[in-house]
Amino acid sequence: MPRDVLLIEPNYRNKYPPMGLMKISTYYKQRGDNVRFHKGDLQHFAASLLCEELIRLLFGVCPEMKWRRLIPTLTAYIRYGKTANIPEEEIRKNEAAQDDADILIDLIRDHRTKFKKKDLFTNPRFDVVCVTTLFTFEWAITIDTINFAKQLCRDQSKVFVGGIASSIIPMEITKETGIEPIFGILDNPGRLDADSDAIIDTMPLDYSILNEIDYKYPATDAYFSYMTRGCPNKCKFCAVPKLEPKYQNYTQLRQQLEAAQERFGDQKNLILLDNNVLESDCFDRIINEIIACGFGKGATYVPPNPYEIAYRNLVDGINDRAYIRVMVELYDMLLTKCSNPKVCRDTDVRDELYKRIMDAECNQVHTATKVAILGLHEYIQPLFRKYAYHPMPRQRIVDFNQGIDGRLITQENMEMLARINIRPVRIAFDSWKEHLIYERAIHTAANAGLTNLSNYMLYNFEEEPVDLYRRMKLSVELCEELGVNIYSFPMKYHPIDDPKWFRNRDYIGKKWSKKYIRAVQAVLTSTRGKIGPSKLFFEAAFGADEAEFNEIMMMPEAFIISRFEHDQAKRVRFNKVIAYADACDTLTDQWREAFFTLTTEQRAVIDPIIKKNRFADKDINVGDPAVHAVLRFYQIRRQEH
Repeated sequence: MPRDVLLIEPNYRNKYPPMGLMKISTYYKQRGDNVRFHKGDLQHFAASLLCEELIRLLFGVCPEMKWRRLIPTLTAYIRYGKTANIPEEEIRKNEAAQDDADILIDLIRDHRTKFKKKDLFTNPRFDVVCVTTLFTFEWAITIDTINFAKQLCRDQSKVFVGGIASSIIPMEITKETGIEPIFGILDNPGRLDADSDAIIDTMPLDYSILNEIDYKYPATDAYFSYMTRGCPNKCKFCAVPKLEPKYQNYTQLRQQLEAAQERFGDQKNLILLDNNVLESDCFDRIINEIIACGFGKGATYVPPNPYEIAYRNLVDGINDRAYIRVMVELYDMLLTKCSNPKVCRDTDVRDELYKRIMDAECNQVHTATKVAILGLHEYIQPLFRKYAYHPMPRQRIVDFNQGIDGRLITQENMEMLARINIRPVRIAFDSWKEHLIYERAIHTAANAGLTNLSNYMLYNFEEEPVDLYRRMKLSVELCEELGVNIYSFPMKYHPIDDPKWFRNRDYIGKKWSKKYIRAVQAVLTSTRGKIGPSKLFFEAAFGADEAEFNEIMMMPEAFIISRFEHDQAKRVRFNKVIAYADACDTLTDQWREAFFTLTTEQRAVIDPIIKKNRFADKDINVGDPAVHAVLRFYQIRRQEH
């Protein structure tokens, strides 16, 4: 008998879809089970489940009434009760429902009562529940999600928790949820079902589940995969040895991409999450397979018709919940296109299209049905091809998103890498001690024709703040020297497996301070989290030399964020790169003059206060008028300017 399986990702923000759950979805569907994916408000999800049951009952009593139109109202009533109006008047006025109005209204009220009494917990609806986890600083929402989700499962032994946090701090998850999480990846048979010999980690991803939810992942239109697993390096700051303890030097790609293409259509890009692909002795084989999959240098692709894919998958029953949503979105796209006179000059076509979609009640997800959508196909298909689908070749991109090991870069492997459409080449640069290795790696990549580069830069670990500046500056100088583009992404270190720190992001490295952390983050807020190749912009953001960098680190945060509104000297200097307000109030100049005229003894007093980054009156009341006057600048808030 098919099982009802629920897959949940906690409602945190993240860039990439949950690959583990997508593979698990494929696994359960191959076993014939019913799979459902959720990411979002859990209380709304619970109300929606009860509303689905309610709608079935209401149709059973009065099939003539259009109950689907009331789904948002009924869901709100189930969740909030009196704060949303029960549609009693509409029911009693409906001719078909009048005789059974009392029964229908009682059913609605009964489901509100079920929600209040947590009927979903006392009568669980799912046979299997799987929850993925991400980084431990999302701890609160992750634990709340697990504790909520486990109550939806009929058998607690069939509640599975996996992912990053479950492998890093499994005992803490067990302590707070009672669930013993899955450690590592699903690379052995029988991890979810004892009678299965399937290796879930090698299964194709079920991209359809991403269309079941409202959340849109920033990374889209791409294949997601691995070609290696793990990393033999044991860097002290890295969690990979725990997540993927065994290095696997090759995993087949082509079969996974072909399976995804056949069912979900060709994708534009290829995002590979390998942690150290250059370590593999199959590197040449990996590159050749990527090329064979259509991602060689200069490769393009023509986007498939999304309507054809969605319709076919709806006909095949791949994921009705997902593809009903997709079809409604495509109808809206088609209507928008036809509303543009430059696209469709025939107003009769637009009016007839709108009428048919409205008559079929396919203008909204909660009213659209599979039967109605299939009934519209013969009319909609040619219109979509004519007005909404205009295939044009697009360049494809390959991205080894976790970066490559600069220590392993050679002329030979960079020339191999240059045979694919890689952009950017990501090279880790986590320590100034490795600057000669990094510099050689950039030169080697550039010599191979790889000119679109980026890096990840760890900070807040064991080095001084100025070492971060040196690394960023070196990258900018290499851009100028070699004529390449390098984008730097500083990334704050956090000990996610430390019991003292895994619940938050408050860790401060021994050589750092809260003020330095906030200063770096303030600059990155202005640069959108990255440092580009322009020397002028870099100097405007982080300083032209180490002395200016140290000044920025000690500057009041509000001045850092709105630097050029308050710094007349810098405003004149960088006038050609940033558009400024006409007025400049010189507050930064005033702070600079007051700060740098302090004596050595006064600096010994003020520096520890600034580094703590607390500037309430009680914190800055030091008894020295000059020190107090400088500290008053730190109380200025951005909105007060």
